[in-house]
Amino acid sequence: MTSFHNRPLSELASGANRIRNETVAGFGNLTAQQLNWKPGADQWSVAQCYNHLVTANAAYLPIFERIFTEKKKNTFWESLPFLPTVWGKLVITAVSPETARKRKNPQIFDPSSSIVADGIIRRFVDQQNDILRHMKASESIAAEKIIISSPVSNLITYSLLDAYRIIVAHERRHLLQALRLLDMDGFPKDVR
Repeated sequence: MTSFHNRPLSELASGANRIRNETVAGFGNLTAQQLNWKPGADQWSVAQCYNHLVTANAAYLPIFERIFTEKKKNTFWESLPFLPTVWGKLVITAVSPETARKRKNPQIFDPSSSIVADGIIRRFVDQQNDILRHMKASESIAAEKIIISSPVSNLITYSLLDAYRIIVAHERRHLLQALRLLDMDGFPKDVR
Protein backbone atom coordinates (compact mmCIF):
# COMPACT_ATOMS: atom_id res chain seq x y z
CA MET A 1 0.00 0.00 0.00
CA THR A 2 1.36 3.38 -0.94
CA SER A 3 1.74 6.40 1.28
CA PHE A 4 -1.36 8.15 2.56
CA HIS A 5 0.16 11.62 2.00
CA ASN A 6 -1.20 12.21 -1.50
CA ARG A 7 -4.26 9.99 -1.65
CA PRO A 8 -7.26 11.62 -3.31
CA LEU A 9 -10.65 11.64 -1.61
CA SER A 10 -11.99 8.83 -3.81
CA GLU A 11 -9.19 6.48 -2.69
CA LEU A 12 -9.71 7.47 0.94
CA ALA A 13 -13.42 6.69 0.72
CA SER A 14 -12.63 3.31 -0.87
CA GLY A 15 -10.09 2.65 1.87
CA ALA A 16 -12.58 3.58 4.62
CA ASN A 17 -15.15 1.30 3.03
CA ARG A 18 -12.63 -1.57 2.90
CA ILE A 19 -11.69 -1.02 6.55
CA ARG A 20 -15.36 -1.17 7.53
CA ASN A 21 -15.85 -4.40 5.57
CA GLU A 22 -12.63 -6.00 6.87
CA THR A 23 -13.65 -5.08 10.41
CA VAL A 24 -17.00 -6.81 10.06
CA ALA A 25 -15.44 -9.87 8.39
CA GLY A 26 -12.58 -10.16 10.88
CA PHE A 27 -14.23 -9.23 14.16
CA GLY A 28 -18.00 -9.07 13.69
CA ASN A 29 -18.58 -12.60 15.01
CA LEU A 30 -16.11 -12.57 17.88
CA THR A 31 -17.34 -13.07 21.41
CA ALA A 32 -16.80 -10.51 24.17
CA GLN A 33 -14.05 -12.75 25.57
CA GLN A 34 -12.25 -12.82 22.21
CA LEU A 35 -12.66 -9.08 21.65
CA ASN A 36 -11.20 -8.32 25.09
CA TRP A 37 -8.33 -10.85 25.02
CA LYS A 38 -4.91 -9.24 25.51
CA PRO A 39 -1.55 -10.94 24.99
CA GLY A 40 -0.07 -8.90 27.84
CA ALA A 41 -0.92 -6.18 30.32
CA ASP A 42 0.78 -3.50 28.22
CA GLN A 43 -0.85 -4.51 24.93
CA TRP A 44 -4.30 -3.69 23.59
CA SER A 45 -7.12 -6.08 22.84
CA VAL A 46 -9.16 -5.97 19.62
CA ALA A 47 -11.88 -4.16 21.57
CA GLN A 48 -9.41 -1.58 22.88
CA CYS A 49 -8.09 -0.92 19.35
CA TYR A 50 -11.64 -0.19 18.19
CA ASN A 51 -12.55 1.74 21.33
CA HIS A 52 -9.54 3.95 20.61
CA LEU A 53 -10.62 4.48 16.99
CA VAL A 54 -14.21 5.29 17.95
CA THR A 55 -12.97 7.80 20.54
CA ALA A 56 -10.47 9.45 18.17
CA ASN A 57 -12.89 9.59 15.22
CA ALA A 58 -15.72 10.96 17.39
CA ALA A 59 -13.62 14.06 18.04
CA TYR A 60 -13.71 14.88 14.31
CA LEU A 61 -17.45 14.56 13.77
CA PRO A 62 -18.47 17.91 15.34
CA ILE A 63 -15.80 19.63 13.22
CA PHE A 64 -17.18 18.00 10.07
CA GLU A 65 -20.72 19.01 11.02
CA ARG A 66 -19.67 22.65 11.43
CA ILE A 67 -18.10 22.58 7.96
CA PHE A 68 -21.23 21.23 6.31
CA THR A 69 -23.63 23.50 8.17
CA GLU A 70 -21.48 26.50 7.18
CA LYS A 71 -20.97 27.49 10.82
CA LYS A 72 -17.22 26.98 10.82
CA LYS A 73 -15.06 30.09 11.03
CA ASN A 74 -11.27 29.95 10.72
CA THR A 75 -9.29 30.49 13.90
CA PHE A 76 -6.07 32.47 13.95
CA TRP A 77 -4.00 29.28 13.69
CA GLU A 78 -6.11 27.95 10.82
CA SER A 79 -5.47 31.18 8.91
CA LEU A 80 -1.67 30.89 8.98
CA PRO A 81 -0.18 29.81 5.65
CA PHE A 82 2.09 26.77 5.32
CA LEU A 83 1.48 25.40 8.84
CA PRO A 84 -1.44 23.18 7.78
CA THR A 85 0.69 21.50 5.12
CA VAL A 86 3.52 20.84 7.56
CA TRP A 87 1.24 19.59 10.34
CA GLY A 88 -0.78 17.45 7.94
CA LYS A 89 2.31 15.61 6.72
CA LEU A 90 3.64 15.14 10.26
CA VAL A 91 0.40 13.72 11.65
CA ILE A 92 -0.22 11.46 8.64
CA THR A 93 3.29 10.04 9.02
CA ALA A 94 2.80 9.53 12.76
CA VAL A 95 -0.40 7.47 12.38
CA SER A 96 0.41 5.58 9.17
CA PRO A 97 0.68 1.79 9.29
CA GLU A 98 4.12 2.02 7.66
CA THR A 99 5.47 3.89 10.70
CA ALA A 100 7.05 1.18 12.82
CA ARG A 101 7.85 3.38 15.81
CA LYS A 102 5.28 3.25 18.58
CA ARG A 103 3.94 6.61 19.68
CA LYS A 104 2.15 7.65 22.82
CA ASN A 105 -1.48 8.52 22.15
CA PRO A 106 -2.92 11.81 23.25
CA GLN A 107 -4.54 10.94 26.56
CA ILE A 108 -7.99 11.98 25.33
CA PHE A 109 -7.86 9.08 22.84
CA ASP A 110 -6.73 6.37 25.26
CA PRO A 111 -8.95 3.29 25.09
CA SER A 112 -10.82 2.03 28.08
CA SER A 113 -8.50 0.09 30.37
CA SER A 114 -11.32 -2.19 31.46
CA ILE A 115 -13.44 -4.67 29.54
CA VAL A 116 -14.97 -3.03 26.46
CA ALA A 117 -18.59 -3.89 25.66
CA ASP A 118 -19.00 -6.31 22.76
CA GLY A 119 -21.00 -3.68 20.80
CA ILE A 120 -17.76 -1.85 19.97
CA ILE A 121 -17.55 -3.30 16.44
CA ARG A 122 -21.11 -2.17 15.67
CA ARG A 123 -20.32 1.31 17.04
CA PHE A 124 -17.24 1.51 14.83
CA VAL A 125 -19.20 0.42 11.75
CA ASP A 126 -21.97 2.95 12.44
CA GLN A 127 -19.40 5.70 12.95
CA GLN A 128 -17.54 4.66 9.80
CA ASN A 129 -20.78 5.03 7.85
CA ASP A 130 -21.03 8.58 9.22
CA ILE A 131 -17.45 9.35 8.18
CA LEU A 132 -18.15 7.95 4.71
CA ARG A 133 -21.21 10.22 4.50
CA HIS A 134 -18.99 13.22 5.25
CA MET A 135 -16.45 12.08 2.66
CA LYS A 136 -19.22 11.82 0.08
CA ALA A 137 -20.41 15.34 0.96
CA SER A 138 -16.82 16.56 0.57
CA GLU A 139 -16.75 15.59 -3.11
CA SER A 140 -18.46 18.87 -3.98
CA ILE A 141 -16.12 21.13 -1.99
CA ALA A 142 -12.39 21.90 -2.09
CA ALA A 143 -11.48 19.71 0.90
CA GLU A 144 -7.78 20.50 0.46
CA LYS A 145 -8.50 24.21 1.01
CA ILE A 146 -10.67 23.91 4.12
CA ILE A 147 -8.40 24.15 7.17
CA ILE A 148 -9.37 22.62 10.51
CA SER A 149 -7.75 22.33 13.91
CA SER A 150 -6.80 18.97 15.29
CA PRO A 151 -9.05 17.64 18.05
CA VAL A 152 -5.85 17.29 20.08
CA SER A 153 -4.73 20.94 19.92
CA ASN A 154 -5.93 24.16 18.28
CA LEU A 155 -2.29 24.88 17.39
CA ILE A 156 -2.18 21.85 15.08
CA THR A 157 -3.95 22.59 11.80
CA TYR A 158 -4.38 20.71 8.54
CA SER A 159 -6.77 20.47 5.63
CA LEU A 160 -10.05 18.59 5.71
CA LEU A 161 -8.55 16.29 3.09
CA ASP A 162 -5.59 15.61 5.39
CA ALA A 163 -8.04 14.93 8.24
CA TYR A 164 -9.57 12.17 6.10
CA ARG A 165 -6.08 10.88 5.30
CA ILE A 166 -5.25 10.84 9.02
CA ILE A 167 -8.45 8.98 9.88
CA VAL A 168 -8.02 6.29 7.23
CA ALA A 169 -4.28 5.80 7.90
CA HIS A 170 -4.94 5.60 11.64
CA GLU A 171 -7.77 3.10 11.15
CA ARG A 172 -5.63 0.93 8.85
CA ARG A 173 -2.83 0.94 11.44
CA HIS A 174 -5.11 -0.32 14.22
CA LEU A 175 -7.00 -2.76 11.97
CA LEU A 176 -3.67 -4.43 11.20
CA GLN A 177 -2.78 -4.39 14.90
CA ALA A 178 -6.10 -6.06 15.77
CA LEU A 179 -5.73 -8.65 12.99
CA ARG A 180 -2.30 -9.64 14.33
CA LEU A 181 -3.94 -10.51 17.67
CA LEU A 182 -6.03 -13.23 16.01
CA ASP A 183 -2.86 -15.17 15.12
CA MET A 184 -1.13 -14.87 18.48
CA ASP A 185 -0.54 -17.81 20.75
CA GLY A 186 -3.15 -17.84 23.45
CA PHE A 187 -5.89 -16.12 21.45
CA PRO A 188 -9.13 -17.91 22.46
CA LYS A 189 -10.14 -19.41 19.10
CA ASP A 190 -12.96 -21.77 20.11
CA VAL A 191 -15.04 -19.71 22.51
CA ARG A 192 -18.83 -19.87 22.41
